[in-house]
Amino acid sequence: MNLSDLFKSEENLYLEKKTLIFLRWIAIIGQLIAILTVYFAFNFKLPILICLLIVFLGALTNIYLQLWFNKKNDLSTLDSTIFLFYDLFQLAILIFLTGGIKNPFLIFLIVPSIISSTLLTLKNTLVLVISTVIFLIFLSFFHLPLPHPGYLHFHVPDYYLYAVPLAVLIALIFLTYFGARFGLESRQRSAALKELELVLAKEQELESIGLQAAAAVHSLGTPLSTITVIAKELNKESQKNKKNEKDTELLLSQAKRCSEILKKISQAQIEDDKFISEVTIRNLLIEITRSFQEISEKNIILNLDKAKEEVLIDRSVEVTYGIRNFIGNAVKYSKNKINIDLETNSNTTKISISDDGPGFPDDISKKIGQPYIVTRSKELGSKAGLGLGTFIGKTLLERKKASLNFLNLKKEGALVTITWKNSDIII
Repeated sequence: MNLSDLFKSEENLYLEKKTLIFLRWIAIIGQLIAILTVYFAFNFKLPILICLLIVFLGALTNIYLQLWFNKKNDLSTLDSTIFLFYDLFQLAILIFLTGGIKNPFLIFLIVPSIISSTLLTLKNTLVLVISTVIFLIFLSFFHLPLPHPGYLHFHVPDYYLYAVPLAVLIALIFLTYFGARFGLESRQRSAALKELELVLAKEQELESIGLQAAAAVHSLGTPLSTITVIAKELNKESQKNKKNEKDTELLLSQAKRCSEILKKISQAQIEDDKFISEVTIRNLLIEITRSFQEISEKNIILNLDKAKEEVLIDRSVEVTYGIRNFIGNAVKYSKNKINIDLETNSNTTKISISDDGPGFPDDISKKIGQPYIVTRSKELGSKAGLGLGTFIGKTLLERKKASLNFLNLKKEGALVTITWKNSDIII
């Protein structure tokens, strides 16, 4: 991931209200314990009343946030930033009153920025980072004495004092960057998984259409039989009244036609169910390959010479979509030729998909299978996507215990291998 990717993340993000409230209560309770311990347990001098007042104001803002502010479960980026900035400002005042950069709790100034970098946009995070830097500089030169027992003062060389805020600043930049990177990757993976679930839902919906057809046959059978019986009785009566004879004959013929249609659907459904539920890996590859041969002028070659074993598998959405996805990618990026090899033995089943295209670009070759990756390769041009299809195909196949490998061929082109242990795939 490049640094520029972080700046492209401008989506409208939210921070869960309960999370922020919980974190703020931890901070407030921690501040209160630290102040009371230093003053009463250690008998150190510090402006305790002002410190307690600041902590009390922080508790009031959290109660307001919890009970009255914005009844929604999520806070907008602006609202979240405002509360995080207040927490930063409150902590900066407490540190100003208790020793400034000499205070060992100075490191906690970076916490609001870290939270923002993980859960909010980079724009909001930069506001908090810049504010933190300003507070660090101010506290380096302006602060009250560090709390002490009265007879001992804390004295260190100036170079040490100025090294403390510098160390905090380095930690701030380091952790903020990795927090932003982690947050972006987490959101991208979450979005990719949503796309994955959507693909599965659509595929399963198509499969369910056949089951719904069978249910329709069963449900419509009885009323259609009733209609047929009544139509026959009406036809007998209409023989005495020639006026209605044609209408009743038409009604009877249409009822018969409906019955024949339902019968065909019922028979087709039985055949389809058997075909969908069980299929050999050989026949599945033949079917998928033919579907691409019908729509593409490229030379798609299926080699089954090394398929020594007939491997009967469950015709699942994951396996079908995953294989189809990688064959489709090979067709898309190849110049003219795609080779699909099936190799089976008593232990393993292996599918190799190779093409004569440009291969995997060097800048993303180690990231293949991750979502939302963009190559700078000019050779791929407009064909290159965001890697979402590869991520979905890889994830679906791995759910069915397949192992995948992505390689560039020595001359030209790419090779994708999909391998199963027969014990994991055979039904």
